[in-house]
Amino acid sequence: MHNKMRCRAICFLIGSLCAFLFSACGITFTETPPTPNSASPVANCREIQHALGKTCVPDDPQKLVTLSLQTLANALILGIQPVGSTNQDIEYIFPRYLDGKTKETKPLGSNAQPSIEKISLLKPDLILGWQISSGSYSLLSRIAPTVLYDWQGTGTWRRYFDFMAEVLGREESAQEAWNNYYKRVEALKDSLGNRYTDKKISFVYFCCNGFGSQALNSFSGSILEDVELQRPKSQAITSLPYGEISFSEEDIPKADGDVLFVAAYFESDKAYLNQIMEKPLWKSLKAVQQNRVYVVDAETWRGGNLIAANAMIDDLYKHLVNNP
Repeated sequence: MHNKMRCRAICFLIGSLCAFLFSACGITFTETPPTPNSASPVANCREIQHALGKTCVPDDPQKLVTLSLQTLANALILGIQPVGSTNQDIEYIFPRYLDGKTKETKPLGSNAQPSIEKISLLKPDLILGWQISSGSYSLLSRIAPTVLYDWQGTGTWRRYFDFMAEVLGREESAQEAWNNYYKRVEALKDSLGNRYTDKKISFVYFCCNGFGSQALNSFSGSILEDVELQRPKSQAITSLPYGEISFSEEDIPKADGDVLFVAAYFESDKAYLNQIMEKPLWKSLKAVQQNRVYVVDAETWRGGNLIAANAMIDDLYKHLVNNP
């Protein structure tokens, strides 16, 4: 069970490409693939260049299948309810920030092992995902036109959203979503005033018997930067290629800030966090001593999509504005 939890966390955190805490999950298929040329021909379509070549995408897809949570969330923001989506693990529920939004979306297995049979039975007219699914591209393309994006970690979340808007022909919806996001950013900045001008805001997350943070070129890093909140020196960096920063227990002081947001994925990670919190180094942190440590949802703060971004802004309101 412990190994299974570790694998599912790995697959989520970095789309099989994480640079520092874990190794990549492979993609295998045990179900019978669809017969060749089973996808229906597309009459009216636009040619889209993507990670694995060019695909003619239907002008108005009605039955979309998504192959990652970020793809699912992006589709929802753009006003499309996918008929099915993969998840982090076969037994894993959709993350908290998607509560109430996935009732009509059927689970299609894990990102590492999508169910080809279930996808085929849904008869989608378009399949969207990342290059993590490149091993199944030929099978998926027999079911429906398949577009896979060259996802390079959560730092590419903005580009991926705009790419999906182009693929789905929803550029106006995307612009509206961006306008709403930046209005919320400006409103939050106004609410914060100058209270945090000279303060450092830290974020660390615990996973897989280790912990780390996200650099400026990451999802949470980019949002904190949008809000003009400063990071500790150890986190105010660009970390290539995926925006991840790895810490050891000796690096606990690098987690410090005037405010510290902490996240842990699974029960084993929470247990490890509790162990760290008993360390003298942790207890010496300024944020700990001043009672400015706040627990947040790991999947939200590393979500890589606009729904998670708005949920993260909600957290910043809660802990920095309403509980200053």
